[in-house]
Amino acid sequence: MATLSEAYREHPLHLRHIIPLDFSSIQTLPDSHAWVHDHDRDSVQEQNRDHDHDDDGGISSIPIIDLADPNAMELMGMACENWGAFQLKNHGVSMSDIEEVEKEAKRFFDLPTDQKLKALRSPGGATGYGRARISPFFPKFMWHEGFTIMGSPSSDAKKIWPNDYQTFCDKIEIFQKQMKALAEKLTRMIFNLLEIPEQEKKWVGSTNSNNGAIQLNFYPVCPEPNRAMGLAPHTDTSLFTILHQNQTNGLQIFKEGKGWVHVNPNPNSLIVHTGDFLHIISNARFKCALHRVVVKRTKKRYSVAYFHNPPLDYVISPLVVNSNDARFRRVSVKEYFGIKAKNFGEALSLISTS
Repeated sequence: MATLSEAYREHPLHLRHIIPLDFSSIQTLPDSHAWVHDHDRDSVQEQNRDHDHDDDGGISSIPIIDLADPNAMELMGMACENWGAFQLKNHGVSMSDIEEVEKEAKRFFDLPTDQKLKALRSPGGATGYGRARISPFFPKFMWHEGFTIMGSPSSDAKKIWPNDYQTFCDKIEIFQKQMKALAEKLTRMIFNLLEIPEQEKKWVGSTNSNNGAIQLNFYPVCPEPNRAMGLAPHTDTSLFTILHQNQTNGLQIFKEGKGWVHVNPNPNSLIVHTGDFLHIISNARFKCALHRVVVKRTKKRYSVAYFHNPPLDYVISPLVVNSNDARFRRVSVKEYFGIKAKNFGEALSLISTS
């Protein structure tokens, strides 16, 4: 069975799009990371205000859903239709295990740059240390560094901690199993809501299905947060993404009519936001969450994301009664990864039937 790593291997990046900046040695914002120039600063001050506060000044945030609520499935559907995102509580994932992974992420990102570079992702690689994979599609670099894990993290961890890698691996693998179980539960609920036929969801829960990926993210303190970007606006190439952000906000979801809305951390909750595949399967009924991350002058931010995907050979098809109503053509997961790797923001329009 083809793996997620293979999908990325077929679309290598240039090395300059992989190596992060050594943020620990930077005192001023370099032009390579300046998304806004001095003469444009006033136009974005209002849009990106309160970078160093943990609230959003009263702006509405995404819904909070209790997984134990008897109406949780319907509430998730409404949230996906209206926002493409929601926060989930009583999700069943151990918060202590999540905190342990966050500690390991901090331990890794606190390492000297030369040690982190031992696990640098290769141009054709899918795992390891590096810049965000969306970097080639933007003229400026992001104030961010990440570590990607697919399957066992041991290969990359051994490069960093030759004699002390097992703790990192154990904690990641415990977290990975819990997130996979939660993702499969949410998939079943959402597919039941959409009335996906049984034969179309046989892959859910399959022991042969290992299509998830973990992304550890670090957003260092930034000398000029109003001119920088933590993570540029994008949608995820996933069915949906489950995210833990520590108690420092920064994630924003775009909502029509409201603009960029802060997702304020809710204790003991996880954030779920829709990806391209769920948007296609729902025939655009569910929004595809356009999101970004802003950075702060005085606070570091860490997050851990779990990307949940169908198998690479699975064919994504819009759920419609009449094929003439389909807004997208049928496309395999692997084919869509290829389209997105080359065309990024235009990927959905390239499989549109309208």
